[in-house]
Amino acid sequence: MNRKEFKAALFDLDGVVFDTEPQYTVFWGGQCRLYYPQEEHLEQRIKGQTLSQIYDMLLPDRPEEQAKVTARLNDFERQMTFDYVAGFVDFVTDLRAHGVKTAIVTSSNQAKMENVYEAHPEVHGLFDAVLTSEDFERSKPDPDCYLKAAERLGATPEECIGFEDSFNGLKSVRAAGMRVVGLATTNSREAIEAYTDLLVDNYEGMDYQSVLDF
Repeated sequence: MNRKEFKAALFDLDGVVFDTEPQYTVFWGGQCRLYYPQEEHLEQRIKGQTLSQIYDMLLPDRPEEQAKVTARLNDFERQMTFDYVAGFVDFVTDLRAHGVKTAIVTSSNQAKMENVYEAHPEVHGLFDAVLTSEDFERSKPDPDCYLKAAERLGATPEECIGFEDSFNGLKSVRAAGMRVVGLATTNSREAIEAYTDLLVDNYEGMDYQSVLDF
């Protein structure tokens, strides 16, 4: 990739911008044990899925229980801490200084983003666009969300790089025809390596030039 080809960087939210996955593992671990006490590590199998996908798996045709979990999740997210993945702010600031457009592409909803904005008002200045679950019809691993983000930023898929941590997210970026940077914040390096063009633990030491070089 060269300077003329690289116009946009698209970032998932949890595990990519913010290191929130350990908190979600605690929450969903509790819910999984509540409804499926006999199933071990079930929370690991739902990582990267949308809420509707999780409900289809855990609580199909149980709308009352789904509503209870949603209420618990909303309460939990209002109390979450949003710590940036190491090196993220410096990295995205350097990209923007070189004219790269940036966007968040998340399966989280707008209400979740309001919690983010309250904790980090500066997020508004780090991204040119924020796409949430309300902005696309089909969830990851479908490429719909990333294709819409590219269109909003005026870039072709070939001019974009997507940053993801979950299997569904990585597959979504690849299906969109974009270069893929995988972050080993949620799954092991060995587990996600095959889905990435570049594999990193975090953004420390990364800058605009390092992205051009892969």
